Amino acid sequence: MKKEKGRYLTTEEALDYFNIRSRNTLKRNFISRGLPVIVINGTQRIDKLDADKFMQAHKK
Repeated sequence: MKKEKGRYLTTEEALDYFNIRSRNTLKRNFISRGLPVIVINGTQRIDKLDADKFMQAHKK
């Protein structure tokens, strides 16, 4: 049984959330195109709410 992830995703959790395999894809196709990233002392987190808004905004 999978553990429920919190609101703020690590990079690895974000890969799983978006169903992608590569950090480069996350950086090139998501973050560089406007997905907000929270950075605290070099630690990156992605808010699930921002992830969902980003996906919704790119829906065709």
